[in-house]
Amino acid sequence: MVVESVSPVRAVFVLLMAAAHVFSFVSACDRGFYQRIISDLCLAKFTLDIGGVDRSLWCSWPDTLEIYEGLTNCTYQVALRMDCYWPNQVVDRFFMEVHQIYFHDCSLTGRLIHDPPVSVLAPFIAVPVFITLFMTAVVVWRSKRTKGVL
Repeated sequence: MVVESVSPVRAVFVLLMAAAHVFSFVSACDRGFYQRIISDLCLAKFTLDIGGVDRSLWCSWPDTLEIYEGLTNCTYQVALRMDCYWPNQVVDRFFMEVHQIYFHDCSLTGRLIHDPPVSVLAPFIAVPVFITLFMTAVVVWRSKRTKGVL
């Protein structure tokens, strides 16, 4: 018989999810309990996962996307099992705290709206200008040729 080793985080996860499932039958959403569960479960896993990424890469969206999606999904799954609406005020405050702790040093560089490169912008400027000049030339040319038309 082969016995698999279960990580402590996974064991806590299973235990808390079972407790959340049983609790959901007793009453509707208990925001305080929901907040404790996502802090104890989701934030704990997120902290372990983000700790495995070099701190200099925390502001890199491609490097943290999967971890962040896991955190989001965890809060959603707990909300479903606890019969809570998602998103809600508890989740909003939770993510604000996560951003203040882990992403407060991240600048908005690269995320700000900026002008496109000239190679993209030039055709969008040049084409209407040339069409306007061409149509003006056609109107002038046709206005000089009206003598033969009745």
